[in-house]
Amino acid sequence: MRQLDYVSGTDDEMVDLDMKRNKNREALNALKDETSSEKVKVCFGNMFIKFPKSKAREVIQKDQGELDKELNKLHTTLKAKVNQLNEMQGKPELRGYKLSPLSTDEMKAINSLLKR
Repeated sequence: MRQLDYVSGTDDEMVDLDMKRNKNREALNALKDETSSEKVKVCFGNMFIKFPKSKAREVIQKDQGELDKELNKLHTTLKAKVNQLNEMQGKPELRGYKLSPLSTDEMKAINSLLKR
């Protein structure tokens, strides 16, 4: 197995999921702007289904949450794969690669300390 192929499969999946997430964002914005009727046509696979606006929004938001979870999982596995590749090549582990963003509570604490 080529080393590049080891990582690129995950990368391709992430690109596909991100494109779906962007389409969902566009659909949610279109639903926000849609004022003409209570029901909207939504494309699922290769068919259109008429839904109440609220139900369509709910379904798309649920799908968006699932896509976010899947993307986060792929990010985690990609980091592990990159570290494995570096180890196989005898390179040191990437520094700062396992960093995660601050939570909302941590940000609030930091902001309150900075305001003093």
